Amino acid sequence: MNVNSCYDQLKNEMSGSNPDLKKCGQYLSVLKASLIPQVLGNPKTTDVKNLVVARDVLELGALWSIRMKDIPSFERFYNQLKTFYHDYKTIMPESPRMYSIFGLYLLCLLSQSRIADFHSAIELIDSNQLLSNDNPFVRHPVQLEQYLMEGAYNKVWYARGDVPGVEYNFFMDILMETVRAEIATSIENAYDYLPLQNAANLLYFKEANALNAFIKQRNWNVKDNIIYFKVANNSVNQVPCVEVYKKTMEYARELEKIV
Repeated sequence: MNVNSCYDQLKNEMSGSNPDLKKCGQYLSVLKASLIPQVLGNPKTTDVKNLVVARDVLELGALWSIRMKDIPSFERFYNQLKTFYHDYKTIMPESPRMYSIFGLYLLCLLSQSRIADFHSAIELIDSNQLLSNDNPFVRHPVQLEQYLMEGAYNKVWYARGDVPGVEYNFFMDILMETVRAEIATSIENAYDYLPLQNAANLLYFKEANALNAFIKQRNWNVKDNIIYFKVANNSVNQVPCVEVYKKTMEYARELEKIV
């Protein structure tokens, strides 16, 4: 299968509502093995047509990776795209997918709690252009990062309904699991127990099965619709009242001698 045929079939398949992801993977394998090395292997190339085709292939590959739920693959495609978005930006037209792909990358970093990498990625771009309020693809993850820094998890949750593209849902689901883990840790530190419904509300669970799976994962105990976060253990957690009293009295007597 030649490069042009692969490229056309990849575009046609990915433009459909239900693409054959296995076929797309095969097309991408051919294109990555032939076209991409040819273009990226020649840093002085000025063939705009080939540059645009190669960039388009990598962008389709990034979107394909998200549909395949393959984060390492998505990051590899994005790292190759940076060459086109930055090094070749003066000799080729801007990609209509660039903002969307960059926003997805930022959300990918947030979903993995890679905040330092998130800030580094922001610094490498034209902040005045990409962080404009007119750019929903980038504004969305930037706002999410602000919500996370503020601990405004309710805003993170409601941002799920305001994603600028379907592909964003994949990383939003991962981010929500990260947020739930943070909330669960806070709950464990703040409470000994909570009513089941209260915990469900705090953790943004609407389905009982999902909540029960989460409870099992955290090794929480449930009895009479109450979640117990800490297991009583008399031999370990019991306060040694007598010993504390004796030491306090000894300290008081020593203090009187000094005075």
